[in-house]
Amino acid sequence: MANPYRGRQLALATQHAKERAIAPAFEMHLGLRLVVPAGLDTDSLGTFTGERPRPAPMHETARRKARMGMSAAGLPLGVASEGSFGPHPSVPFLAAGHEVMIFIDAERELEVIEEQISPETNFAAIDVTADADIDGFLRRIGFPAHAVILRADTGLVKAITSRSQLDDALQAATGPTRLEADMRAHLNPTRLGEIGRLADKLARRIATPCPACEAPGFGVVRAERGLPCAECGTPTDLVNTLIAGCLRCGHESRLPRPDGQVSATASHCPECNP
Repeated sequence: MANPYRGRQLALATQHAKERAIAPAFEMHLGLRLVVPAGLDTDSLGTFTGERPRPAPMHETARRKARMGMSAAGLPLGVASEGSFGPHPSVPFLAAGHEVMIFIDAERELEVIEEQISPETNFAAIDVTADADIDGFLRRIGFPAHAVILRADTGLVKAITSRSQLDDALQAATGPTRLEADMRAHLNPTRLGEIGRLADKLARRIATPCPACEAPGFGVVRAERGLPCAECGTPTDLVNTLIAGCLRCGHESRLPRPDGQVSATASHCPECNP
C-alpha cells in the first residue's frame, strides 16, 4: 500500500516546543510535515502547575488538543500529546511519567492512540527548610538544563533556569516554600526525549497498514494474560499474547510476547507460589 500521508501537513497543538521531539518521527516514517499554529492556548486544557485543572481525562484532553490544532491550522490531520507524573503503578517508590499521544485523520475518521509509562523522569520536589539539601535536589533533577518551579505564599515562579534566578526567588518567598522540577516539555529535556520515543512508536504504527483492509494504524490493541508456569503449566497473571487490531475493519492478529518469553517462573505461579 502506498503511504497516504507523504508530502502532507500535520497540525500539532503545543505551546512547549514539542515539535522538536515529534516532527522527526512523523517526517521519517510518514513523510508528514508538522505545522504548529501560533497563538494556541493549550494551557486552557489544564496545566502541570495546577493554575488550571485538567477538565477531562488524559486521553480526552489529548483529543481536544489535537482538534484545537486542526481547527486553527485548517487541516484534517492533527497530533497532540498529554502527560502526567506520579508514583510508578508497579513500583510505587519510583516516580514515573505517563505520556499519551493521539493522531487524528478526520478524512478517514481515524484516531490512533499510543501511550507509555516510563520511570525515565526527573519528577521530584523538595520542601525548603533549614536542613533541606537544595543543592543535592538540583543535581538530582538535572538543573539548570532542567528548569525548576518555586511555590510559596508569594506565588508561583516558573521556568527558573539559573542559580541567580533561584536565589532571588527564594529570597522573595514567604511562607511554606517548595521546589519542583518543571515538567513542561520545552524546559525538561528528559521528558522531551520520552515524547520523542512515543512519537516514534505512534508514527511507526500509523505507517503499518491493516493486512485485511490496508487502513493505516494497525497495531496492538490489547494484551491477554495467562503466561503458563514453566513448572506446572498453570496460567499466571503475566501477559501471554498481544492482540494487534485494525481500527477500521476490526481485523485482529495474535502476536507472541516481543521478548520471546513463553513461560513464567514459579515465583509468579498461583499454584507453585500461593
